[in-house]
Amino acid sequence: MKVCKNILKAIGNTSLVQLNSVVSPNHAKILVKLEWENPTGSMKDRMAQAMIAEAERDGRLKKGGTVVEYTGGSTGTSLALICAVKGYHLRIVSSDAFSKDKINHMKALGADMTIVSSKGGGITKELIEQMIETARKFSEEPGTYWTDQLTNQDHVTGYHSLGKEIWEQTERKIDSFVQVVGSAASIKGISTILREYNPKVKIIAVEPAESAVLSGGKSGSHGIGGIGIGYIPPIWDSNIADDIITIPTHEAKKMARRLAKEEGLFAGTSSGANVAAAIKVAEQLGPKATVVTLMVDSGLKYLSGDLYK
Repeated sequence: MKVCKNILKAIGNTSLVQLNSVVSPNHAKILVKLEWENPTGSMKDRMAQAMIAEAERDGRLKKGGTVVEYTGGSTGTSLALICAVKGYHLRIVSSDAFSKDKINHMKALGADMTIVSSKGGGITKELIEQMIETARKFSEEPGTYWTDQLTNQDHVTGYHSLGKEIWEQTERKIDSFVQVVGSAASIKGISTILREYNPKVKIIAVEPAESAVLSGGKSGSHGIGGIGIGYIPPIWDSNIADDIITIPTHEAKKMARRLAKEEGLFAGTSSGANVAAAIKVAEQLGPKATVVTLMVDSGLKYLSGDLYK
């Protein structure tokens, strides 16, 4: 154990844990990376740190400036952490479609919130576009830097460390990596590193069955926060994934609850989707293979919703 100079030095180097109860013994081994061990409880701390660092480096963000972003919660919370430590003002555009716990967390870290109303609490393409347009208008104000996560390539590099950690922790024994797609930055950043080490590692993307646009389906409303924006993310590249698996919201939630009760792993809905998809991959690969996926964030971010009620 070491003493960190500040909380930002505590980002990364998260644990890798094997699943036991929810996985059949004749399937591949499934390992999950506990990204809730990052300071705000999600993997997004890595990308937020990268986006701010790059903007500081090239002058897009200057001392005393304002940062603006649209977010379902985890990216905004991570940006709020970085901005609190570095002394930047943060304006966040979010929605009532997302977890109240995440919104309260952002407020606690000092973010100014603008909440866009949703239709029936569903996550849709129209809602995301409205949030983006609201953030764009804020970005026109002097001294403002818009991180614009869906088009910002800087945060892809923030996930390179995750790829390196997975490779080292598995002792170079990984056959497949499974990850949900929101902005597509995490799956792109991690797969880039894993394929540099071993081009044969299979990369599997996961999206909501109700809005399976990556698979060629129609855009629709779903309830898996942080993923499935309803259209092809600008960062997405069809060469990223070897396959795409769709998981319905109810299945993702059911798996999240099983992980808590059977594995002691308290995670969010997107983590449930990851494991549900990883089990499908593990069944195909057989007992000699190793599949890795992420516990994207902590279940503590979802206590006010219906996931654990």
